[in-house]
Amino acid sequence: MQRTLISSGSTYEPLIGFSRAVRVGAHIAVSGTAPIAPGGGVACAGHLYGQTLRCLEIIEKALNDAGGKREHIIRTRIYLKDIKGWENAGRAHGEFFKDIRPASTMIQIVQAIDPAWLVEIEADAIVTE
Repeated sequence: MQRTLISSGSTYEPLIGFSRAVRVGAHIAVSGTAPIAPGGGVACAGHLYGQTLRCLEIIEKALNDAGGKREHIIRTRIYLKDIKGWENAGRAHGEFFKDIRPASTMIQIVQAIDPAWLVEIEADAIVTE
């Protein structure tokens, strides 16, 4: 089966040795995605809801680049710096996936690479068309 690597251009990808997403057959796995602003730096500093939406936008672009769509996502994992903010992350996730409703997990982590990242999200998709 063909293996396709998708890059977002993040400086972390070659440094750590990972791809934003990898597609093998119908399956697309999207790596932990941080709230990186379009020009670099942190998007929506200090705002969990906005950072969550930004992560989901980056995930959707990676999926599109791999030949998938938002509705192909079957699972997400949401890593929060502070679980007390789960409702803001959940609201953003719920709006983004209101009709798709993938399996999802939300957990608190000790620290992300950048202390300003309040959230990081992974996603898995299966392209059904």
